[in-house]
Amino acid sequence: MRTKLQDAVVVVTGASSGIGRATAEALVRAGSTVVAVARREDALRELADGFDAEARQRLVVEAADVNDAEALERVARDTVGRFGKLDAWVNNAAVNQYGRFEEVPLDEWRRVIETNLLGYAHGARAALPWFREQGHGTLVNVGSILSKVPAPLQSAYIASKFGIRGLTESLRQELQDAKGIRLSLIMPGPIDTPLFQHAANHTGWRVKPPEPTVDAARVAAAIVKNVVKPRREVPVSAATRPALLAYRLFPGLTERAAAKPMMASHLTDEAEEPTSGNLFEPVSQGTSVSGGWKPSRAGKPGRTLALVGGTGAAVVTALVWKRRAA
Repeated sequence: MRTKLQDAVVVVTGASSGIGRATAEALVRAGSTVVAVARREDALRELADGFDAEARQRLVVEAADVNDAEALERVARDTVGRFGKLDAWVNNAAVNQYGRFEEVPLDEWRRVIETNLLGYAHGARAALPWFREQGHGTLVNVGSILSKVPAPLQSAYIASKFGIRGLTESLRQELQDAKGIRLSLIMPGPIDTPLFQHAANHTGWRVKPPEPTVDAARVAAAIVKNVVKPRREVPVSAATRPALLAYRLFPGLTERAAAKPMMASHLTDEAEEPTSGNLFEPVSQGTSVSGGWKPSRAGKPGRTLALVGGTGAAVVTALVWKRRAA
């Protein structure tokens, strides 16, 4: 069954800022009915206030924490009760923590896994029974290039994103008996969102996204497209493709070559005291789509991703010439 955006009923988690907010806005403007979920009810109300009266009729805000499985089950049940169906569920809510693995607080590390991975599992468990009952539905999981390519200083976040990819692939196998249910994994590169201001940080320095950052609206457009025409995996930003290829072909070499540049790319020269960010309680700042991050050379490949992709390209070239010489 092909879903039309104008008729779709979609739940979006993490909708108070960043990619989730951009996705909710894009879906409403496309004519969909959206249930926007986040911990920050005031930010959700602010989202709703950005639309005219007609569009606000297609937007429902639900204050809920993805760590609460029962709350997400209630969101799904209330959505079907109010609108008669649930066409798509977008798992997007995420938190992050920066610091060396052995130095960060363990309770924070665990919280990242619980929110990012178990939060997606809670969303899937809330949505899938309704998908099965109605015979169709699309589950969109927002992963990352870091679902396949590791990075230092973010071990919990990386583990959760690898886990999200594994969860998606396992569910896809289990759902082979339900032809009307589709799954899509969105894999953005560095995105301009408030995630970095919200993150727990134990590096001693203010953190930032590596270049080139991509507008969250671009990721939202990919999500919206996959609500109606889901694809298996969707990299967002051309800069992610060489990095994915390099790591697939030469994982060890890529890890060694990219480790230090990737670490440096996340740290500024501005000192910052240790913080647990928004891991346990929502924070008031950062309710917009953008985090205010701007690449210093717009349109140019970032140094880190360029290095990762360039490493793979250089090794491939060397192997080709070696084979020819032999």
